[in-house]
Amino acid sequence: MSPVPPSVCVFCGSRPGTDPAMMQAARETGAMLARRGWRLVYGAGDVGLMGATAQATQEAGGRTFGVIPTHLIHDELARASLDALVITETMHERKKVMFANSHAAVVLPGGAGTLDEFFEVVTWAQIGLHGKPVILVDTNGFWQPLIALIDHVIEQGFAPAGLRDLVTIVPDIAMLEVALAAHLPA
Repeated sequence: MSPVPPSVCVFCGSRPGTDPAMMQAARETGAMLARRGWRLVYGAGDVGLMGATAQATQEAGGRTFGVIPTHLIHDELARASLDALVITETMHERKKVMFANSHAAVVLPGGAGTLDEFFEVVTWAQIGLHGKPVILVDTNGFWQPLIALIDHVIEQGFAPAGLRDLVTIVPDIAMLEVALAAHLPA
């Protein structure tokens, strides 16, 4: 069995969104991960941005590791051709397994589930449970309202200013690659 390469957890939507740039960013992320030899760790779905990221990773010859809870296997259409698939009992266990098997977390556009994943890993960083990079890909300004909310929470005294330092914000996949390369072994 070959050694596990550096792994990147990608949190993203199980829907495609309305802006085609979001699906393009997902495909570019998957292709970039494969080109760099970094394994994709993600929610195992074959739909939306999740499916596009995994498909692009595999088409470019990259490795994939999916994690899905039993209750979502049919809704998110668990991708059958993954290199590894872990089935969990709960959503919380899914996040834990995904993040534990990764060296960094990347957050592409998504909905409530993606926000939940983002806030959980940022909270874990804030309380010192990990030092892994958490990178928001702000495709077409998608995350600007979230960034404003984080700044507001800090301004209102509900989080230290250092909270902002726990998140790297990049505008596109080229800058995502630069940010990941700064933290991951070649």
